[in-house]
This record gives sequence, structure tokens and C-alpha cells, in this order.
Amino acid sequence: MIVIFHTYRLFLAIATISGRTTFINGFIASTIDLHTSLILTQFVRFKHSNLDFIHHRSRYHSTMDPVAELQKFFRRISQSSNVMLFLLWHVVHLIISVLYFVREIFRAIESYLITNGYVNTYTNLNLGRVKYLGIVIDSDEARNTSKVVELLEWLSALGVKKICLYDLEGVLKKSKAVFMERFGSTEDSVAGPLVSKKRMDFEFVSITDGKEAVAKAANLLFKKYYVDGDSEKPFFTETHLTEALKTLGAVEPDPDLLLIYGPVRCHLGFPAWRIRYTEMVHMGPLKYKKFGLIMKAIHRFTKVKQNYGS
Repeated sequence: MIVIFHTYRLFLAIATISGRTTFINGFIASTIDLHTSLILTQFVRFKHSNLDFIHHRSRYHSTMDPVAELQKFFRRISQSSNVMLFLLWHVVHLIISVLYFVREIFRAIESYLITNGYVNTYTNLNLGRVKYLGIVIDSDEARNTSKVVELLEWLSALGVKKICLYDLEGVLKKSKAVFMERFGSTEDSVAGPLVSKKRMDFEFVSITDGKEAVAKAANLLFKKYYVDGDSEKPFFTETHLTEALKTLGAVEPDPDLLLIYGPVRCHLGFPAWRIRYTEMVHMGPLKYKKFGLIMKAIHRFTKVKQNYGS
């Protein structure tokens, strides 16, 4: 622009000297307009190019946002990891299923050998040590009465005389008449949960049984030791609770052996105060019960030495 301005002044001085100011002014004006338009055109182009550069740069920076890129990266990882975890879960499930299948085959073979007398170790059972046998059955499986009856027939054939039948919801209690009719007289010789049979004695227990007796025993201990502020307040032990239950006449025998039929390895809510010295054996689902495995469980119990302490 400075060069154009000085050029304009030079042409204006020449025109003044030569007397052709009007022509020169028009020429210079047209020249200046041409240059101005060229400059404006270049400026507009430069401005648009800068705007395009800025817009492209902003788009580049928006696409290269580290937070967004990190989120996309972790999203891809999570999707791939979910697929890997899904496949891993199926592989682990398949391996465990195969192991359980192989285990059931070995159990079936073992039961067959024991039942048919190929293993002489389990031939003679010392049932004198199993004075009271507890059977815990999952409530869903306890609804299959025919399976329960078959199990009781096996126990009767082995010579078991006293059985405690337990399920969480009290399903077995509702089928009490079926068991009484199947295994002896329906005459009750003892009032209470124990029902005497010609061939077997039954006790039917559910999750609600015993809670009232324990609550009464706790109330009795509270009145005995805590109502009177001057009396000594002992640390309650098993002996105190047992004495209180005896006072109330609510003492049932503890099962010597507890056979558990269900999908999980636990006593399924069997009263804890009645299994203080009880040996518990998980037998698997009721539908897969096996006569030989019952003989094995009883035999192993009779060989166990229990130390009760002082």
C-alpha cells in the first residue's frame, strides 16, 4: 500500500507539471481500484483459507479429544472383555459340568459295587452307633413323595429304627400320613413330634419347630438371672440352655448322623442347637440317591472317633 501511495504521488506531480491532471487522476484511480480489488480479493481468500484452517483444526482437535478417545478405547476394551468373559464363563461351566458328570459315573459304579457285595468292607454295619438318624431334604425335592418313600425303604432294610425327617417348608409333615401308612401302624405311642411305628420311629421337623421352645428357654433364663438385680449374671453356655429346655420338657434327641439331600452343601436350616455333635454328610440331590452310598456313609460314621472335650 505504501508503494502504491508513493507511486500515486509521483504520477500526480508529473500530471501537474504536464497539465494532464484529469487523465492521470482517472488512470491512477482505475489503477488504484484495480489494485484495491485485487488486494481485497486476496484478503478475502486469505480470510476464508484461515477460517477453513481454523475449522479443520477445531474438527481435528475435537476428533483428537483425549477424553473422548480414551472413552472409545475403554469401550472397545470392555466390549472385547465382555466377550472374553462370556466365553471364559462357558468354558469354566463346561469343565465343571464334565467333572460332575465324571464324578456321578464313579459314584454310580461305586454304589453298584457296594450294593452287590463286591466290596466286603461295607457288608457289616454297626448300626448300634446310629441310634438316631437325621434326613435333611430340600423342600422342592421333598414334594416327590415316591423318592422319599424309596429312601425310607432302603433305611428300613438296613435296620435303621429312628429317623428325623426335616425340610425347610414342612412339606414332609404334610405327607406324614403316607409314611405312617407305609411303614407301620398309625397309632401314636408318644405325644409330640415322635411318632412310634412298628418298624420305624419318625420325627417331622421344619424351620419353625423348636423356635418357640428356645424362646421360652431364653425367657426362663432371663427371669432366673436378670430380673433380680442382686443375682449373679453368668455367661450363658450350652449347659444353661439344655437345662432350661429340660425344665420346659422340650428336649429332643440330637441326630447322630445327618444325611443331607439337596443342591447345596449345608444343613438347610436344620435347628442348630440339635446338631452340636452331629456328623453331617452331603449326599447330593435326592433324585440321584444311591443305596450303596448310604451304606458307605453309615459305615464311615461308625468308624469315626468323636472327641467331645471337657
